[in-house]
Amino acid sequence: MIKTNQPLLGWAFNDVLNELHQLVFEGVPDESEPFELSQLEREYIAYLLACYYQCERCLEFHERAVKVARRKQKLPDWKWQDELISATLFLHLDGRKLSEIEWQRWLKTWTDFARRINLHHAGLAGYLAYAVGIARNDKSLMEHAFDSISDSIADNDRLKGVIRDIDGVVVFMKAATSKNRSDPTIINNLRSRGIEGV
Repeated sequence: MIKTNQPLLGWAFNDVLNELHQLVFEGVPDESEPFELSQLEREYIAYLLACYYQCERCLEFHERAVKVARRKQKLPDWKWQDELISATLFLHLDGRKLSEIEWQRWLKTWTDFARRINLHHAGLAGYLAYAVGIARNDKSLMEHAFDSISDSIADNDRLKGVIRDIDGVVVFMKAATSKNRSDPTIINNLRSRGIEGV
């Protein structure tokens, strides 16, 4: 039986992934750009992307992070998990596969639903939609979400920072969810050959 004592991708890769997480969610003095989105907003986006990518480990991690951030801010209760899961259902639908009439109906229905989210956390629905648009390279969704975000932010530097923050979360989450979702399968594949300790 072959044994190894290091992670499948090696310690250096894990260190880089951990550093990327720190840059995106916590910041690193003298290295990170200042955040425009709060840590809670970035964690909401991460939670939605964990739902979107169906990564149980990421869901658990970011659910805890949202709860901690909400507790620190002493925010009023709302069914954020239910609403973000509902947002995921909306955002799974790829507008590029819809007819024009279906797309217009989707936009109207999404806009009505987004108002409900934004009542609890202003601007959040647009951030979520833009994140999914980036994740699947959906130009129509990105344009719609950008218009929503842009309408609510007058300052161009702030707008640029918000988009940068969303993009950073997406880049991290795509890497993390891919790794976290595929690791158990890879480990089982290796175990089938007698390779343990990954």
